Amino acid sequence: MTVTEPSARDAASAEARGRTAELAAIRAQALEGPGEKATAAQHARGKLTARERIGLLLDEDSFQEVEQLRRHRATGFGLEAKRPYTDGVVTGWGTVEGRTVFVYAHDFRIFGGALGEAHATKIHKIMDMAIAAGAPLVSLNDGAGARIQEGVAALAGYGGIFQRNAKASGVIPQISVMLGPCAGGAAYSPALTDFVFMVRDTSQMFITGPDVVRAVTGEEITQNGLGGADVHAQTSGVCHFAYDDEETCLAEVRYLLSLLPSNNRQGPPALACTDPAERPTPQLLEVVPADGSRPYDMHRVLAELLDDGEYLEVHERWARNIICALARLDGQVVGVVASQPQTLAGVLDIEASEKAARFVQMCDAFNIPLLTLLDVPGFLPGVDQEHGGIIRHGAKLLYAYCNATVPRISLVLRKAYGGAYIVMDSQSIGADLTYAWPTNEIAVMGADGAANVIFRRQIAAAPDPEAMRARLAKEYKTELMHPYYAAERGLVDDVIDPAETRAVLIRALAMLRTKHADLPSRKHGNPPQ
Repeated sequence: MTVTEPSARDAASAEARGRTAELAAIRAQALEGPGEKATAAQHARGKLTARERIGLLLDEDSFQEVEQLRRHRATGFGLEAKRPYTDGVVTGWGTVEGRTVFVYAHDFRIFGGALGEAHATKIHKIMDMAIAAGAPLVSLNDGAGARIQEGVAALAGYGGIFQRNAKASGVIPQISVMLGPCAGGAAYSPALTDFVFMVRDTSQMFITGPDVVRAVTGEEITQNGLGGADVHAQTSGVCHFAYDDEETCLAEVRYLLSLLPSNNRQGPPALACTDPAERPTPQLLEVVPADGSRPYDMHRVLAELLDDGEYLEVHERWARNIICALARLDGQVVGVVASQPQTLAGVLDIEASEKAARFVQMCDAFNIPLLTLLDVPGFLPGVDQEHGGIIRHGAKLLYAYCNATVPRISLVLRKAYGGAYIVMDSQSIGADLTYAWPTNEIAVMGADGAANVIFRRQIAAAPDPEAMRARLAKEYKTELMHPYYAAERGLVDDVIDPAETRAVLIRALAMLRTKHADLPSRKHGNPPQ
């Protein structure tokens, strides 16, 4: 047996300590980034650093970084002299309320967050890890697009990200948080994800910036006016959630994650509920007027029905004539699609159809039961709607519901007319249970319109056409639009007291929790576009 001399052992130990100290110095350099001046400049823009953002998103001390010491290998245009650690993106995983979440965050202080080959490879790896682990992926975006000095290699990096976004779609939740600029092809990755968050004034998304728009069209517009948070939250529908500051934004990302499963093989997390399941809801009788022509705020209905009156509304400011929200009933997550009579009388139009269709698809992909509340007078008429493709867009919502295999419950509060009634999860397209209040009117159209069609000649020939129209409309309503007409024909399962609505819905969802349904074998469907 050979015994190492003390001097040799000391030398080896000293070398190990030296190497460890070297590692610590390199790691400290990587953690610090480009220095205090760059950090101060980031803060001066009203923005946090990548690591500060990750600290707010994840549970304290849970972040495990991947490829912290990665550096690019590009040469030319001065790149060989500037090779910072992380290459401008921080990647890794941690936990949110104890559940694993993967994250990558652009570091705007390094190359303006621009994507190069090494930068993209790090993102590809963390995306692959998220898919393999079956855990949500959150991207904290604050980058200037492709790194021009690296040419086509940078563009190929984006292609790899897009391909993985598509692969992960419907498998794990993907959330994009826009915390700075996102221009050109880079904007397509957020568009491929499930949810997009933006911060007012500091984040923008557009394919071509104001300078290009000015050069091509002569239009003058600011970055925020072209692609700011409010534009995408209210006009384009690209952004699902918009907030005034990063801290609030990231807190809401955490809240959203608490309502989503880790992947498509799991159900969303349930919580113990202190709001009684059998709690009566007599206030609904006052909230919803019996007169179908009077508007009301559907948010007040949701506040009465849902656990503690809490819900997270998706696309709150876009297509306001329909409400899409994630909430809980007796501690179980549900996706709510509800008409909003306060806006456009709750009609379905192009934007409302698109909004609801995407939400239904998301809920179905991640095993979230669907609750649909109807008070819909039909589809919005008009030349613009027809020429804009209301048939095609309305079919998206119809397809989404027909394709959904999660538990589906619909409730008709008041009116449900025409094709809109069918499209919004009627029993005929596969709703598991359908309920109605005694105030419901389910029909092809309103009584006045029906009378004008059916009794056109009698009305025209009458000495007093208006009186005749009113009498015949009342007759039609009495015969075909009374609250029990649909129940008598099995088109609704029950007519319920509004005061019992919460209890009825919770019992129905409990029964449907073990529902299993398979679609026909196929590669994928071909939904309307």
